[in-house]
Amino acid sequence: MGQFARADTGEVVEPKTLRTERLVVNMGPQHPSTHGVFRMVITLDGETIVRLEPVMGYLHRNHEKIGERNMYLQNMPYTDRLDYICSMSNNLGYAIAVEKLLGIKPPERAEYLRVIMAEFTRIVNHLWAIGFLLNDLGAFFTPALYAIEERELILDLFEEASGSRMMCNYMRFGGVAHDVSDDWIARARELVYNRLPRAIEELDRYLTHNELIKARCQGVGVLPPDLAVAYSTAGPVLRASGIPYDVRRAEPYSIYDRFDFDVAVRYNGDVYDRYLIRIDEMWQSLRILRQALDQIPKGEIQAGKKQYMIRVPAGQAYGRVENPKGELGFYLVSDGSPNPYRYHIRAPSFINLTALNEMCKGHKVADVVVILGSIDIVLGEVDR
Repeated sequence: MGQFARADTGEVVEPKTLRTERLVVNMGPQHPSTHGVFRMVITLDGETIVRLEPVMGYLHRNHEKIGERNMYLQNMPYTDRLDYICSMSNNLGYAIAVEKLLGIKPPERAEYLRVIMAEFTRIVNHLWAIGFLLNDLGAFFTPALYAIEERELILDLFEEASGSRMMCNYMRFGGVAHDVSDDWIARARELVYNRLPRAIEELDRYLTHNELIKARCQGVGVLPPDLAVAYSTAGPVLRASGIPYDVRRAEPYSIYDRFDFDVAVRYNGDVYDRYLIRIDEMWQSLRILRQALDQIPKGEIQAGKKQYMIRVPAGQAYGRVENPKGELGFYLVSDGSPNPYRYHIRAPSFINLTALNEMCKGHKVADVVVILGSIDIVLGEVDR
């Protein structure tokens, strides 16, 4: 640092070096954005983050060991409780894994219904993620309420189709639990063609060039592409770092190979691009939904008879889907008995959290909650 002159006397003064000590502090589990079940151990030099360790385990519910006790079908409603914002697509990943072991394929109508539910779920999740990212930025609840209003309209459709708004328990091995009416399809089309495009455009118009969002998000929490890959991140976190990887394209499941859509990708890897990628992905989900709703055929929704106690042939399978938060995988080992011998889940919220230290190093304490919010985690999936 150079010399400076005192304003009152003009005397030249040598500046003193500010001495700081490293301090280790806890953020959470009492912090409102950690929901009482997650904490971060932060090493600070002044207000600058030197190291951050995410600490999980406060909500551990033994999901996988319970899954080895349950019969295969009994596990379906348990998958709802993983990422409880995305129960429909959780169901789908588990159903695909079991269907690989059973060697069965759902009927055409069931495949279309699965895709429709999964893409509506992606929009539900991203509306929620954007609304609460703004909450974490200090725009307390107003943007979140606008996003939640649109989410509720989709949950109306989920409730009519499955009987539940959040814990849908809708998928079945070889199909889905219930069919939908022509009126349901008509109302879904109204949402997809009219209401949701206006809502997403409104969020984009009011938020994307907002001064608060740009100041707090651009250049913050940068995750370079090489580190995004090294940490096995997935979903919007990975694609916002410039890696155009999407399971729907890399290994198409269900009938995704029939639909025309683009893999959304951004290249700065910061909080701002993780926000933008979710806007982009909602537009792509609308493209898929329009095609699926226009093309859905009549017919059966279940392959064979409904089976409540099934014996799965011995073997192993990995079923994976592109969930809204990233690749969700179910690994199953069957010994031929009515319940899985081994049951393991690749949870994107848990894996994406491992890169939090890299995103936060060099930033200030005030940036931590914003960076955490941009990852978009659900603790039910982290502490499964």
